[in-house]
Amino acid sequence: MKKLILTVLLGVAVCVAFAQKAKDNTLTKKEAAQHWKLLFDGTTATGWTNADGAATTAAPGAWEIIDGALTLKKGANGGDIYTTDEYGDFEFTADFNIDPATNTGIKYFCHKYDKGGNLGCEFQIIDDVLGEDNKQANHLLGSLYDVLPPIEANKKVNPPGQWNTIRIVAKGKNVQHWVNGIKVLEYTRGSDEYLAGVAKSKFSKVEPVFGTVEKGRIQLQDHHGPVAFKNIKVRVL
Repeated sequence: MKKLILTVLLGVAVCVAFAQKAKDNTLTKKEAAQHWKLLFDGTTATGWTNADGAATTAAPGAWEIIDGALTLKKGANGGDIYTTDEYGDFEFTADFNIDPATNTGIKYFCHKYDKGGNLGCEFQIIDDVLGEDNKQANHLLGSLYDVLPPIEANKKVNPPGQWNTIRIVAKGKNVQHWVNGIKVLEYTRGSDEYLAGVAKSKFSKVEPVFGTVEKGRIQLQDHHGPVAFKNIKVRVL
């Protein structure tokens, strides 16, 4: 009898756990209650625009919807795409899958600077082993691209061809980068460490100081590398 009861309880626990796990590109009841917003519904590119604000449409040779993922194939010319809204204090999460040697990224606080043009802080996504831009620590996966490196010892990354989850948390001047549930970078915009990193980067001449704007759009980068995204979500903090 005890064995039967344990078997039943285990079955119930599994069913509950399964029920609580959201399907791809949907929100759980908990996420909805926490005011998360779904940025990709798994079937359309609605809500994403090009740099000029024109609507993005999934089409061959550009961003396509493949197996419920917003996908840029090798050699495609989809262009960078942006959220319609700007975000200041926010939490963002997305799953990504890259091919070997892919180099791409997700940018936030995207803004047209007085000097420097359209720029954003980049959460670097790259194949650390085969990516062509893997020679500097602040160019590796999880870095604030060209400014600050991730903590390599904290990174637990699935290889190309498998899904990984990133998370960006921005609150005031504090920003965190997470990979697969582990924090790999935390920095304070405007701090001595941050300004030193900017001064050594390709953003040193930007005005106002790179990354210090109050808010901006979120961008999925077209860097000519195969990449797929799903479960793209954001909430205002």
